Amino acid sequence: MTVNLSVFIMQLSDAIMAERGTELAFLLRPTSPHAKDLVKEFRNPTVHRSIASPWDEIAIQYVLVCTDVAKKRPVEAFKNQSSLFQLFQKYFATSTGWSLPALFSILRDLRDLALEADMHAKYNNQTIQCLEETARIIIPAFSNCINDRTSPPQESRKWGVYYVVKRISLSKNILRALEANSDLPPLSAYPKSHQVTYRYYLGMISFLNEGYEKAEEELTLAFYHCDIRAQTNQERILTYLLPLRILKGHLPTDELLQRFPVLRELFTPFILAIRAGDITSFDSALEKWEHRLLELNLWLTIERARELCIRGLFRRVWVAADKGSRIPISMFHASLRISGVDVPQVEAECYVSNMIYKGLMRGYISHEKQMVVLANANAFPRVADRPSPFG
Repeated sequence: MTVNLSVFIMQLSDAIMAERGTELAFLLRPTSPHAKDLVKEFRNPTVHRSIASPWDEIAIQYVLVCTDVAKKRPVEAFKNQSSLFQLFQKYFATSTGWSLPALFSILRDLRDLALEADMHAKYNNQTIQCLEETARIIIPAFSNCINDRTSPPQESRKWGVYYVVKRISLSKNILRALEANSDLPPLSAYPKSHQVTYRYYLGMISFLNEGYEKAEEELTLAFYHCDIRAQTNQERILTYLLPLRILKGHLPTDELLQRFPVLRELFTPFILAIRAGDITSFDSALEKWEHRLLELNLWLTIERARELCIRGLFRRVWVAADKGSRIPISMFHASLRISGVDVPQVEAECYVSNMIYKGLMRGYISHEKQMVVLANANAFPRVADRPSPFG
């Protein structure tokens, strides 16, 4: 069935009157099937007085967005979607939680159009920052959600606060506002999808700030609450959770990696190198994947796992020495050179000292005798058991 502007206005009005948020969200998506019909009919439409304000203007803005998308004008589409959101805000500020699906949908489309507009501008050597503008636009939506004190609890806009936290650049102010608001329902009361999204971004923020314990906690909860069918979302979470687990000496199983081919390709070289104590292979993988790791903000974290390779190598020296408690530094030095790390013996001594300091080996160095004296029991404790498991 072809949807002309009059039919679209009727559908819009019905969804608003019946407070059907999901239907309203569908009607306002530029990728919905009826968008093409409206673009074909578009001739400077006027709908004033046929529907209550601001929905008359929202309808027009929606058609303008659809037209820009159809004609591949991403910058104009972003600007018109921004205007649509500003108009929707007028209604949302006095509405209840039923309209949250429409808010989420409009903001999601705004973000996608911003990404496309920025890519288009970059390709044409232009200097617009639509994503940054999107971040600023989101703030009023968050404020409207968190400051809703008039709606009944089950209809409150507060049910949207965790979903809106989409930009790391906004994180400090938004997280402070969340922590300061005692009226919010507990996180566990929100839909699972919102919980997973919030925990993922909270984990990401902690990861980028090197708060690895908090990051591991939040990302682990996000992963175990994530729908098993949401393969892409699970992969995003594991992209940052796996390096943290590796740092603690918990290497992922082949069974897990088989489910995520992209992660298997990226992490397998490092995992094999750690298992073998092969520093050269680890360094080669670090060089090969440097660009991708930098893109993902993972390079520094993976580089820190290099010490696990050294630990593995030194443990092999200990095993070769019949697990004796006294091993000459020269043996550790020789193992480094055989592994392709050509350093003087004094630097090999520094490597051993660093392993002991970080809790990866138990013992001390006798400088006078150039001897490493290892503990009789548990000379190489589990990586996860050291006082600071993330080094």
